[in-house]
Amino acid sequence: MTALISLVLFDMDDVLSHYDRSARVDHLSALSGRTHETVRQAIWGSGLEDRADAGLITGDEYLTALGEILGCRVTLDDWLISRCASISPNVEVLALVRLLAGRHRVAVLTNNCQLVTDNIQYLNPAVAELFGPHVYASASFGSAKPAARTYLRCLDSLGVCAAETLFIDDLEVNVTGAINAGLHGHVFTSAGALSEELERRKLL
Repeated sequence: MTALISLVLFDMDDVLSHYDRSARVDHLSALSGRTHETVRQAIWGSGLEDRADAGLITGDEYLTALGEILGCRVTLDDWLISRCASISPNVEVLALVRLLAGRHRVAVLTNNCQLVTDNIQYLNPAVAELFGPHVYASASFGSAKPAARTYLRCLDSLGVCAAETLFIDDLEVNVTGAINAGLHGHVFTSAGALSEELERRKLL
């Protein structure tokens, strides 16, 4: 017997959207004159992205720190252009969301800084259109997935209990974190497998 699900909560990058990190790196490398490896290290190797995703620094502090590491000024527009270049819609998954949204509540919980959700209509218009105001960045909750409080604080904002929520993410560690927090979980591998899971749960 499947559990009663009232909310389907999606990760964004590599689920609702394809995420091309190299495109983001290309833009910042051209801006700063630094090598691709230096840019990758600045964003991910330094821990800067993790701190921003966990809400430990503000968006402005993130841009300033990134610029200091790269040795150039990184404006909000610079960052938005590079981040937008990394995002393309996963049209098959978005089609499933459209079907779901007619019958169940849907929302997004993404490990990202608030710059992403503050500018979601520019960065990811397809997600902005489908989910409206219910696109949440982990930074808003002062922690990142897979910490239990990230999911639970998001659900508090939505007024939904964990036992009635299905969480979908491409990273098994994040799905495990959701399950440990009391949610149901599905590791995303493809739109086809997701469709089968939703049908199995009688959500489609």
